[in-house]
Amino acid sequence: MTVESVDHPRWKGFIAAGTVICCWTGFNIVSRLGGKSVLTPFDMTALRFMVSGLFMLPVFFIFSNQLPWRRLVVLAWVGGTMYALLAYSGFALAPAAHAGILINGGVPLATALIAWLWLKDKPSGRALVALTLAASGVLIIGVQSLGAPHPDTPQEWLGDLFFIGAACLWASYGILVRLWHVRPVDAMSGIAVTSAVLYLPVYILFLPKALAAASLNDILLQAVYQGMVAALVAAFCYAYATLSLGSSAASLMLAIVPATSALLAVPLLGETITAITGLGVLLVTAGATMGALLRKK
Repeated sequence: MTVESVDHPRWKGFIAAGTVICCWTGFNIVSRLGGKSVLTPFDMTALRFMVSGLFMLPVFFIFSNQLPWRRLVVLAWVGGTMYALLAYSGFALAPAAHAGILINGGVPLATALIAWLWLKDKPSGRALVALTLAASGVLIIGVQSLGAPHPDTPQEWLGDLFFIGAACLWASYGILVRLWHVRPVDAMSGIAVTSAVLYLPVYILFLPKALAAASLNDILLQAVYQGMVAALVAAFCYAYATLSLGSSAASLMLAIVPATSALLAVPLLGETITAITGLGVLLVTAGATMGALLRKK
């Protein structure tokens, strides 16, 4: 048994990935609520790193973050500031269902493509089957959801592009965590603190703000969920799952999020699951399950 497997046993990796699935399912709902409020994407990004940066500042020094500053900046940009800005910009223009499809369903596909092109890490036969199943499910759900007309949101296509960009950035973050062997605590504290240091001064001095016009409930909801759950819990657990299961398996498990988002939308948003959506959910779940059984790479 390797040192790496002792430090990051697979069963804990599955728990970490399951936690991320829950966090990201809620992220789609909460972020869409923020996108429909008066808060701007710049406000939501500021709330995210204002809270997470404050909480992680002691952790950053207590655990002696081991990342060189250049890597800290790269991770903060890729998995922190830029990812958040793209995602929240998308939520201001497109429904939460689109994020479930294009971000959460797109991450495993982007992970495989980037690893293939950049690291020459060609997926195995089983991984290709898992990716094909997940992609088929995402495509089936996407055709129905993305193809439905939404006259009140004519710029959905732009929001969808933002979601695709966010998926590519998060996939890159997962690959860098694995490539650089980043400790989960370093990923969590490094992204939070570095993003706060780099982004908040720019936000305060130059970017448009709407915090004064927002309700206290909206501000608190976004601050707590984005700053604690999304920025800290999800980032830590995804880094742990990546180190324990491998970037391919960890990202494929997150392809379940479009399915959990669709199921959660029934009681919370009053939506229904059609036969086409149900088929897509089954395919995505099958691909993610197969991906979870892949040997760590």
